[in-house]
Amino acid sequence: MSNSNETELNGKQEFTITVYTENRIGILNRIAIIFSRRKINIESLNTSPSEIEHIHRFNILIHETEDVVRKLARQIEKQVEVLKVYYNTNEDIIWQEMALYKVPTDTIAEKVSVERLLREFGARAVVIRKDYTVFEATGHREETDKLIEVLQPYGLIEFVRSARVAIIKDSDGFNRKLREFERRDPGEEVIENEFLDKEKNVFSM
Repeated sequence: MSNSNETELNGKQEFTITVYTENRIGILNRIAIIFSRRKINIESLNTSPSEIEHIHRFNILIHETEDVVRKLARQIEKQVEVLKVYYNTNEDIIWQEMALYKVPTDTIAEKVSVERLLREFGARAVVIRKDYTVFEATGHREETDKLIEVLQPYGLIEFVRSARVAIIKDSDGFNRKLREFERRDPGEEVIENEFLDKEKNVFSM
């Protein structure tokens, strides 16, 4: 049975979990434990500064059901340093992965049109030496995997791929929400002793 059919049967699909957190020592380990305790494999994990100063952003890729992902998001948000958690399917995000490929320079120059290779796969040469050349390609996993297949016959020496980076399509951004919260007048919606003379109504069943 194919992976796509298995996905349809068990309800699992790719989800990207986006976590906004304070940059504190140990937070990555505590988040990872939440997954390991539930025996959920993290397929890729990227951490980076976010659009907000001193706030970091995690992009975590997993293959699970929406119900499981929802519970995970709630559990992660319980961590003291975590400010907000979002989860999205691939249709809800714009995402990319970067890959590097090292191949023997003489073989690749002799046996393949490098210019055509770069054009077809949107790759670029980042290092060219006598003994090897390093190409870089950015795209979805299927695209970077395809270039592996193309380069294997030419003596692919080394390959590495980055974790996923993702932007949420329809989000106004956590930054705007945080700024709105900071602009609110403290106590604006709080009325002191509002129920002082209404204790019978408040406490009666």
